[in-house]
Amino acid sequence: MADLSEETVITVLALQQQLLRHINESTRYAFILFEQYGEIEAIRSDLEILETIRERSTSFYTRLYRLLLQIFESQPTAASATLKLLAQSIKQIEASVDAGEATIQEVKGDWNL
Repeated sequence: MADLSEETVITVLALQQQLLRHINESTRYAFILFEQYGEIEAIRSDLEILETIRERSTSFYTRLYRLLLQIFESQPTAASATLKLLAQSIKQIEASVDAGEATIQEVKGDWNL
């Protein structure tokens, strides 16, 4: 592993775990909504919101995976641009994870799921 602290690796892996949970929950609740209510206008916006969370979480997960792998494969040191991109991604994803969690909980509460 090149140039990464153990703390950074733990942070990335924790974020990936949260993103996987968002992918799972957004997919599950979209399925439940569709199964319970069918194709009615009232759920359309919530289905779109859940789909956006799923897509965004998938994109972020993939980004972290690729960056982490690229850094681990770099020897003897990772490119500073890659390390900077990882740091920026972590900050962006941390903010997004909190917002995604709140939105999933809101949709879940609105429909008593």
